[in-house]
Amino acid sequence: MRSDRARLNCGTTIPVLGFGTYSYPIDLKATELAIHTALKVGYRHFDTAKVYGSEPAVGRALTVAIDEGFVEREDVFLTSKLWGSDHHDPVSALKRTLQNLGMEYVDMYLVHWPVKLKPGANNAVPKEEEFEPELDMEVTWRGMERCFDSGLCRAIGVSNFSSKKIETLLDFASVPPAVNQVEMHPMWKQRKLREVCGENKILVSAYSPLGAPGNAWGSTAVVDSPIIQSIALKHNATPAQVALQWGVSKGASVIPKSFSKDRMEENMGALDLWLDDQDILDIDKLGERKILRGDVYVNQTTSPYKTLEELWDDEI
Repeated sequence: MRSDRARLNCGTTIPVLGFGTYSYPIDLKATELAIHTALKVGYRHFDTAKVYGSEPAVGRALTVAIDEGFVEREDVFLTSKLWGSDHHDPVSALKRTLQNLGMEYVDMYLVHWPVKLKPGANNAVPKEEEFEPELDMEVTWRGMERCFDSGLCRAIGVSNFSSKKIETLLDFASVPPAVNQVEMHPMWKQRKLREVCGENKILVSAYSPLGAPGNAWGSTAVVDSPIIQSIALKHNATPAQVALQWGVSKGASVIPKSFSKDRMEENMGALDLWLDDQDILDIDKLGERKILRGDVYVNQTTSPYKTLEELWDDEI
């Protein structure tokens, strides 16, 4: 197995293969059992968020594994996220997340979306009236830096930030973001964003790295691609493994989500796959197709962002 960790700009390392915990509807028991299984399969990077509702289940599963000596806390990389209704006080929000998790710190704390919601707005897809007209990201980031300075998290970063928003953030950040977690897969390659993040030593972390097949907002376009299927056949691999290894080959970490043990093992096998230069070139030639996210702000007619393209500055 090749290197399975990447070094962040703050000095810590992160497993390049993560385990997503978002599901709808949320089933805490199923999530907890999935975490136990994922640990046994070999996953050490777990991704959660306040709005997912999975923090308590993730925390319980990890606590049991730590207490039983199956894994050390230092060997687990745990990510959670600041929700849009908590931009006014990231420190208090993170303390509540830590209480939910039963942990003293998280390894990564991300600003979930570059939008501000009214206090108490906790729906994954907010209602029209829940959006605030403006977000003062400089104020939010000062709070994120306090989270980092106080030791409540080992690293801070962002999610769903465009190239332009990254550049704006870097203009005033004392602590630069270590990660930008975005949707990325062979049908949405994030070329410009990867370039900007790479220039600033920010790791791109890919959610929905398979295009979210099996979800209402997702698509099977990635795993059904004839090019990806032919590459998989060539290497005696699966399309999912090819797509995941493509993301890793681009310098990103990838966060697939499946509660099936077989799929967990299949996804883990992506780290043993080697794609040659021709494979990468063939995938890079694939057409772009943006897959609708599950926790997006679309058709919010009174929100600050009327479309995903506007949210992302139509630039990626």
